[in-house]
Amino acid sequence: MYHIKIERDELHSKLGGGFPEGSLVIIEGEDGSGKSALTQRFAYGFLLNGHTVTIISTELTVRDFIKQMYSLNYPIASFLLRNRLLFIPVYPIIGNIRDRRDFLGRLMSSPNLFRSDVIIIDTLSSLVKASLNAETRAIQLLAFFKKIMALDRTIILTIEKGVIPENILASFRSTADVYIETKINRIGNIVNRIAFVRRYANAPSRVENTIAFRVESGTGIILEILAVS
Repeated sequence: MYHIKIERDELHSKLGGGFPEGSLVIIEGEDGSGKSALTQRFAYGFLLNGHTVTIISTELTVRDFIKQMYSLNYPIASFLLRNRLLFIPVYPIIGNIRDRRDFLGRLMSSPNLFRSDVIIIDTLSSLVKASLNAETRAIQLLAFFKKIMALDRTIILTIEKGVIPENILASFRSTADVYIETKINRIGNIVNRIAFVRRYANAPSRVENTIAFRVESGTGIILEILAVS
């Protein structure tokens, strides 16, 4: 297992302690539903439990990532300095101007990105939406991920709902060992986020099917009692 336990929340116990080695984890949801916040919490938990992490981000620069983690009280400077955490920004300065059609090939030709225990790609849909346009390319990418997973690496992918064609996305969902769907839940003026654990293969212990949470500055992920409208 790659463990995610930290002292101030019980997310690890709701997810069976963490994620099995060599697994594919998919977190799918609409924009703003908490996908990135969950991966940031997972990353900090992995690091505290002695695992190495690589994060490939399509959203944040290195500076923004560090500021974001510290705003959530996930201090990661020491892990960066000791090369326990590798952060790779895809669009550090040039934003969305650059042609994305070759990103899928670049991803699969960069083995150094996949040497950590856990590799997080946030978000896969933004990274490959211009190149993942055929089922053959999806199969090629999944085969590449399986080679990495055979080395006991765990891969976590976030996917924005509606960006990747459904017929291609179905291959990823069916291959995933863990599939989590995030949604925004509104009751009156109260807005929270819910993670539905749709699949968790070979769970080492009990896994909650539904996890309600919010993200708070200075604290990070806070679990809530579930109320669904």
